[in-house]
Amino acid sequence: MQSGLPFPDLSPEIFTIHIGSFAFSLRWYALAYIAGLIAGWRIVVALMRRPGLWPAGRAPMPVERVEDLLTAIVLGVILGGRLGFVLFYQPAYFMANPLDIVKVWQGGMAFHGGFLGVVVAGIWFCRRHGVPMLQLADALALATPAGLFFGRIANFINAELWGRPTDMPWGVIFPGEAAQTCEGIAYGLCARHPSQLYEAGLEGLLLGLVLLLAVRAGALKLTGTLTGLFLAGYGAARFFVEFFRQADAQFITPDNPMGNALQLGSTGLSMGQLLSLPMIAAGVWLILRARRQAAASI
Repeated sequence: MQSGLPFPDLSPEIFTIHIGSFAFSLRWYALAYIAGLIAGWRIVVALMRRPGLWPAGRAPMPVERVEDLLTAIVLGVILGGRLGFVLFYQPAYFMANPLDIVKVWQGGMAFHGGFLGVVVAGIWFCRRHGVPMLQLADALALATPAGLFFGRIANFINAELWGRPTDMPWGVIFPGEAAQTCEGIAYGLCARHPSQLYEAGLEGLLLGLVLLLAVRAGALKLTGTLTGLFLAGYGAARFFVEFFRQADAQFITPDNPMGNALQLGSTGLSMGQLLSLPMIAAGVWLILRARRQAAASI
């Protein structure tokens, strides 16, 4: 029998209000987005209030402008995250069911799509208000891990995006299909890696701590360094966790039981790993670029 920790008695819904035939539910997933955006907003405000952290002792924009930025970022996260999920992970399904694209309350958001949405929103905001793009990117880099942490915790509460089967003592027996689909388990339930918690720890807590320490060491004065650290750090963390995360169902076939989006001989790469490689490369390039510019100015 497969051993593992039972999934805690958690509901995806915090509460539900019934008014006649209408029901309104507040879900942990929605609360995670709200908490992440609020935390990010307050972090950016705090950075703008400390001009001494920035090059030439000047913050890239006034504090009052951050609320306008928040509006643009919210739209970028929601539209980009949803479209990224549609295009990267389930294009065939949504081509057959286009009306389901707008049903964001049913779940289905992709970080890489949300990231691209934030990039587009940030470029638009910077051009409209004359804000230095790379300095704004550095501020957003520090603000993002909090949202990643809350989002991954919500994924765990929702019992979604679970990991591969494991016999490690901290494996979790998730409810529903996850507990029934372990190959080779004749009796008992299937324990899986709590990969959502791995991501919360690496992409949220650890990456956030590294970026905070970099800010304290003066990284914001080397424009692009913090953005590079975030891109490389997130990409590396996601690439690593993908080895423990269950592949998306649409990639799993009898000929591809590991669900690799790119097959490389007897091994392969998942979609999450494929999308993380350009982030790692861009992050390393930005860090090296910032160091070269700093050396040239001495």
